Amino acid sequence: MLKHFIDAHVHLNTRSEAKMKIAQKYNVSFLSINTDIPFFDTLEEQEQVVHDLLAKYPNSTKYITSFDTQYWNTEKWLPHAMQQIKNGLKNGAVGVKIWKNIGMDQSVVDKNGNFVMLDDPRFHPIYEYLQENNILLIGHQGEPKNCWLPLEEMTVDSDRDYFSEHPEYHMYKNPKYPSYEEQMQARDNVLEKFSKLKYVGLHLFSMEWSIDEVAKRLDTYPNTMTDLAERICHVQLQAKDAHQKVKDFFIKYQDRIIYGTDVIDDGSMTEEEVANKFERLWKNHWDFFATDKTLTAPEFKGSFQGLSLPEEVLKKIFYQNAVKTYRYEQQ
Repeated sequence: MLKHFIDAHVHLNTRSEAKMKIAQKYNVSFLSINTDIPFFDTLEEQEQVVHDLLAKYPNSTKYITSFDTQYWNTEKWLPHAMQQIKNGLKNGAVGVKIWKNIGMDQSVVDKNGNFVMLDDPRFHPIYEYLQENNILLIGHQGEPKNCWLPLEEMTVDSDRDYFSEHPEYHMYKNPKYPSYEEQMQARDNVLEKFSKLKYVGLHLFSMEWSIDEVAKRLDTYPNTMTDLAERICHVQLQAKDAHQKVKDFFIKYQDRIIYGTDVIDDGSMTEEEVANKFERLWKNHWDFFATDKTLTAPEFKGSFQGLSLPEEVLKKIFYQNAVKTYRYEQQ
């Protein structure tokens, strides 16, 4: 593994320290992404946890702030959201996240009960503020395309397990919600309108099923990056049948892809379980990207070959792209 790398997509929502010690062992820095998720603590509490960890482990972690939909459909909403954004940035956040509840939460609707999408004009003042001030926006919109399929037709077990546990986000069971295509189009509309906005399309732009579709977004929107968080198994599935194509994708877009695991540390696992999960994922992912070993993944049947990417490509994906995007100090 690299002598130093960055796991640029995690959720460090507890003050437990085993994860920080395993990160020290591997010389890993974190990007903790605060998110308005119903089963998370408030955004302010998430931020405080990161600051408490930084007090014990200086320079270990950067973080992203966000905003919630409290006061939605009232005049208080936008001033409240803008103040959350400004407070987070003032306190040290390196960017702002917008989450999938925009377009997938039945409480975020207009006064006629229609779902509000990412390109709704009410969000334009936020995009304008971020664009004018050169502030990074990162986005998780929609879900894996599997979300719109029945469980038995999903391509990987991790999606099957997640949507079994979170049927509220399983769109196959919610046909009145906006379609996958509508979610992606709304995101693309924002990137088209706010073309100078710095943006990271998380989870391979939620187009994990097709590296061709990811490539189209990277080509069309030059101010964007993407990350791999919780979608590496989908890349591995494509490598199973199209190894060279996948390898060529990473080489071509080596300056635009950021490594991350999306490990959620919310107290549902013990300290040791969280630390072990990080270590296992880092090692398994490194084998896939850095070696030519014959590998298997728990998410699907069959084997695939590691990509054996050149060292300079690995350094960009695992380290340098996160440094430039999230403003880490070069080590």
